Amino acid sequence: MERLKKRAEFLRVAGTRRKWVTPGLILQGAPRPVGDSGTTECAGQDRFARIGFTVTKKVGKAVVRNRVRRRLRAVADQLVIDLAVPGWDYVVIGRQQTIERPFADLIDDMRAALQRLPDAKPSAPYMPRPRKGRGGKGSGKPATGNPVSRVPS
Repeated sequence: MERLKKRAEFLRVAGTRRKWVTPGLILQGAPRPVGDSGTTECAGQDRFARIGFTVTKKVGKAVVRNRVRRRLRAVADQLVIDLAVPGWDYVVIGRQQTIERPFADLIDDMRAALQRLPDAKPSAPYMPRPRKGRGGKGSGKPATGNPVSRVPS
């Protein structure tokens, strides 16, 4: 099993917006581009699946993040060889629940995600909501100054 190591590879997988969320982990996946043309056709049976791991600082300090990453690597080593689609790249994202989740449940989470991810629909693109606040366009409140209107005399 090969590893994803470059940031560009992680961003390409995340850019496809194809993911499966379980209580113990989030799995993102994308077919690997064939050659230098940039197409996303599956490369066939002769190519291995590659996998990368990431855990954000929200999960905890470095010791906790490293433990989460080690647990996810152990789960992936057991399942990816048999269940991963050849020619695909996967990114496993650790969650706060990963550290307390029983190992057998993590294996079930990874198995379910690997089986369902190729058929999953891409998620909606991220679109931030308009902010509500003081003043500004469309808030219905005056932007600055005294809210009392003055009548000319």
